[in-house]
Amino acid sequence: MIKTTQETDSCNHTSSTERKSHHSEKTKLSLIHRLNRIEGQVRGVKGLIERDTYCDDVLNQIASIQSALNGLGKQLLEHHLKSCVIERIEEGDHDVIDELLTTVNKLMK
Repeated sequence: MIKTTQETDSCNHTSSTERKSHHSEKTKLSLIHRLNRIEGQVRGVKGLIERDTYCDDVLNQIASIQSALNGLGKQLLEHHLKSCVIERIEEGDHDVIDELLTTVNKLMK
């Protein structure tokens, strides 16, 4: 499947301090939608604590938030692999593998 310019996720990595991802609008909207839901869940947990809700119920909501964050991380990692990492490898930049492994180790803590 050929993607149009607007649908393509790509990275701009002119220097390590100025690197940026350029997600398609569809990808960006999906990530923002997930983040908005997570933000709402966090506000909900704050409300539960303010109302002295039973700890077990709060902990279950926290587990739900952690699961949602993991899902967001997986989605972003998939797009990163399919765009930024492949681009950099194709350009001969194999340092991206060590960078990716460091990032994955941080995600798995």
